[in-house]
This record gives sequence, C-alpha cells and structure tokens, in this order.
Amino acid sequence: MRRRITAPALAGTGAALLLGLAAPYAAAEPPPVPAHARVAAHDAATTPGALNTLSRFFARDGAVTRAAAAPRIEGESAVPVYYLSRDFVAGKKGADIAELEFLASKAVSSDGQKASLWTVEQQGTWKVVNIASGDDEIRYATLGQQKMPGGTVFQEPQINAWYVAGHARVVPLDADAVRAVGRDGISLTAYRSRVARAYGDKLPGSAYAKKGAAGGYGQPSAGDGRGRAAGEGARGPVTAASAVAGAGAAVALGLSGLALYRRRSRI
Repeated sequence: MRRRITAPALAGTGAALLLGLAAPYAAAEPPPVPAHARVAAHDAATTPGALNTLSRFFARDGAVTRAAAAPRIEGESAVPVYYLSRDFVAGKKGADIAELEFLASKAVSSDGQKASLWTVEQQGTWKVVNIASGDDEIRYATLGQQKMPGGTVFQEPQINAWYVAGHARVVPLDADAVRAVGRDGISLTAYRSRVARAYGDKLPGSAYAKKGAAGGYGQPSAGDGRGRAAGEGARGPVTAASAVAGAGAAVALGLSGLALYRRRSRI
C-alpha cells in the first residue's frame, strides 16, 4: 500500500486552489503550468518545515532514524499532476482529457526511500498539503514525455492507471492502463467512450451520487492497498480538505461515490 501522511504544520484548512492556472478548455490537452508556479511549488517543498515533516515520514517504520533521514528534494521545479477530467467523462464539448490537481516534488532519504510531496496554492502561497510514499508522479511524468514528447500525462485514479495523451491518442504507461486500453493504446474518442461507460452514471448530480452510494467497487478488503474515497471531492484543483483527508484516503476526483485509491504502481 502506498503510505502517506499529511503535513499538519503545513496544510491549511481552507480551500487550496491552484489560482491563476485555469484557462479555457482546449481539446484534449490542458494548458501548461507556468514555470514560475512550478519553481514556487518546488521551493515550498524545500522549506525547513517540509523537510522536518519528511524526516518524520521516512522514520515512521523505523527504517531510519528521524535525525539520520536527511531528506533532499530532487530537481529544480515541481511536476504538474493531472487526473482524468469529469467534464471529459461527461462529454462536455472541448473538454480537456485531464485537470490539474496538484504539483509534486520528489524527495529521497539517506537510506534511499522515496516520497512525493503534493503542493497547492493557498491565498497566493504554495504549501505542502500531503506526502505520499514512492515517486509515481515524477516517474510517470518522465516516462510519458519519453513516449510522447509534449503529451499530457494523467492518472485515472479509479483504477490507478497512468497514461499519456496527445495526437488524438491515449497511450498506457503502467500495467493497470495496459489492462484498460491495451498495450498500444486507443484513440481519444474510444477512450472517452470507455470512461463514459465506466463513470458517466456516477458523476456529481447523478442518481448514484444522490443516493449516497459508498463506492463503485465495494468495500476493499484489509491489506489490499486501497483506501476509501475522501468523499465528494471538489471539481478541478485539489482542495486542502480532500488532499489531507487522512492516510490511505484518495484525493477525490469529483466522480462522486467511487472507491478511489492510491498504491504503488508498476510499469
């Protein structure tokens, strides 16, 4: 199971909107995140408070002491992380395939453990709101650009699948995505049809959502690496409430009631 903790000293309680990054929908590919925002998010991950929280995170299972963890943040800027867009699922004309949820920075401890710091903008200041084990966000962003330079790397969190989209194609980046769309990927149109069938009747405002259904995949069994959704998440940029909902809980995409989860992914 992918382990995560919130950063209590860093996470705010209000809405943590990624202000200033929204732009009109452009078919299939969301607008790029400004370089200054990526640098500011990276800088937030390198503050003494963030590094102190990282030390506690890496020492949580006794693999290394808090004093010896010596976490470091790799790279010079944070990586934008996109999730499947509910507007795309709903078939909204011109909707991007994915929406920006947060920016991620890769952290490494002295004993080689890796973690991803999730950052969002709150009232003009970038803050770390969550820490997750592993480096999926950064690793798949890199792999996606290798497979399709300039493409949009995004996650379909309901099945923990990672893809890269561009040139009217959706190409898988991990085993979960291969099971969903095949090794060679599918057309953008075919992918839209697939997610519409899977999630179209579970969007906010649907009968499924209104009846308060607990989850689209039933109750996960103990130890299967899944967490229940944090509740009905905010549409678009992640909020502090959803990002810090608790260890094992997923950041909700906005597809109400689905059993979202995060775990270590496999290529």
